[in-house]
Amino acid sequence: MKVLVINSGSSSIKFQLLDMQDESVLASGLVERIGEAEGLIKCELRPDTDAEEVIKIQEPVPNHEHGMRKAVDLLTDADKGVIKDRSEIGAVGHRVVHGGEAFHQPTLITDEVIAAIENTIPLAPLHNPANLDGIKVARELFPAAPQVAVFDTAFHQSIPPHAYHYALPIELYEKHRVRRYGFHGTSHKFVAGECAKVMGKKLEDVNIITVHLGNGCSMTAVEKGKSIDTTLGLTPLEGLVMGTRSGDVDPAIYAFLARNCDMDIDAIDNMLNKKSGLKGLCGMNDMRDIHSAIEKGDKMAKLALDVQTYRNRKYIGAYMAALGHVDAIVFTAGIGENDNIVREKTVEGLEAFGIIMDKKVNDQRVKKPTLLSTKESAVQIWGIPTNEELAIARQAVEVVA
Repeated sequence: MKVLVINSGSSSIKFQLLDMQDESVLASGLVERIGEAEGLIKCELRPDTDAEEVIKIQEPVPNHEHGMRKAVDLLTDADKGVIKDRSEIGAVGHRVVHGGEAFHQPTLITDEVIAAIENTIPLAPLHNPANLDGIKVARELFPAAPQVAVFDTAFHQSIPPHAYHYALPIELYEKHRVRRYGFHGTSHKFVAGECAKVMGKKLEDVNIITVHLGNGCSMTAVEKGKSIDTTLGLTPLEGLVMGTRSGDVDPAIYAFLARNCDMDIDAIDNMLNKKSGLKGLCGMNDMRDIHSAIEKGDKMAKLALDVQTYRNRKYIGAYMAALGHVDAIVFTAGIGENDNIVREKTVEGLEAFGIIMDKKVNDQRVKKPTLLSTKESAVQIWGIPTNEELAIARQAVEVVA
């Protein structure tokens, strides 16, 4: 079966076509700057072969339908395409950011499912409408192919009530479903499963802390294959320090800023989401720039690195307590896979808890599952590349089957 994976954002569409017979990538691409004066359509055809070809088209992309049609035209191009006809696509898997409490598993998309996703828009007003745009266009382009929604929040629906409830008036949960939902669930589930494999164990026999570090960051306590706690909450703002997002702050900061800094709720929300985190501390949110600045003696860049890695380390301690016993810690995503300094500083000082990094092995980018701890480490430390597209494709195949 060939599966097309679609991640539709507010102004972009990421897509990947996989042959699930051997899980090879036939094509991978991006449509960006949708609705702007000049758009970009980029597609890598046969990326894992000697016949790889990269196509770039710069032209206006007025809407998602136009962008998807252009992408499909490249996939089915008579001379360069990787499939002859749209009918070769056996299923379409969609990333959907928020499934609320309605969706615990990947789900075959129907009109009723679309209505339920629409009901969660207040919980994800930026993401879910864009996800729905991708679903609508794909159903038109591939009417015969089953469409499957894979939810970022689904993996975290196993979190128990004592971990997902906030200590707020219970009416807020009962009427508006204010609670911890968590995100990056597809990534956390994927790397936890891969970690169990390389450890030679069944997922239900191990406890793992998964650490997803990119521009957005989150950590999850995975007990015997199930998420029991995660750092992101009602929204993707809570928890770890991120590229432009603050992570944990005193909730009374909202009132303080409103009363003393003449900021309204929208300005505060914008600041916490887009002007805080690493960027707020040192003016940079690319970790490569931060390391370069540190080498030149930039004290604020060093502070930003220290704040982020301290927060990471503090949550590892919290999740060790929540799990009781930890078999492995997994680093993944852009920073987690490529930044040896962040990984090392995150576990620095945890040797007394049986967490011992092999600094020589750690001094590399992780391109495949790599054991980063010493033989003496009671808790294994792994670097494992995440692959959300493959995870979505696998789940789509399971649903269709």
